[in-house]
Amino acid sequence: MTTTAPTTIDGPDFIALQVRDVEAAAAFCETHLGLRRAPASPPGAVVFATEPIAFAVREPLPGVDLDAIARPGLGVALWFRTTDAQALHDRLAAAGVPIVSPPQDSPFGRTFTFTGPEGYALTVHGG
Repeated sequence: MTTTAPTTIDGPDFIALQVRDVEAAAAFCETHLGLRRAPASPPGAVVFATEPIAFAVREPLPGVDLDAIARPGLGVALWFRTTDAQALHDRLAAAGVPIVSPPQDSPFGRTFTFTGPEGYALTVHGG
C-alpha cells in the first residue's frame, strides 16, 4: 500500500479587494500608498507590483453586492509592511485619510490602521 502525503498550502499568494470603482481605488493606492501598477492586469482589475504577495483591486465577483454590507472586509485583517509606519501615518493623516487606530508600538513594529478604498480597514506595520 502506497501512502502519499496530503496536499498542503504554502500560504497566501494573491490578495484582491473587491471594489465598486476600480480606477478610484487604484488611484488611492498609487497616490496615498505609493503602489505601482504591475505591467499587466486582467480585465476589471488593477494588479500592483507588490512583493512577496501580489495585491490588486478588482470589480466584485458575481453575486457580491458591496452595497448590501456595512463595511467591506469585516473580519479580515489585511496588513501592509512599510519601512516607516509613522511617516506613512503622518502623510495619510495630512491628506485627510481617516485613521481608525493611531500609531502604536507592537511586536511587529510601529502599527496603525486607516480606512482605505471604499471603507476597507487596512493596517500598516514597520520601522
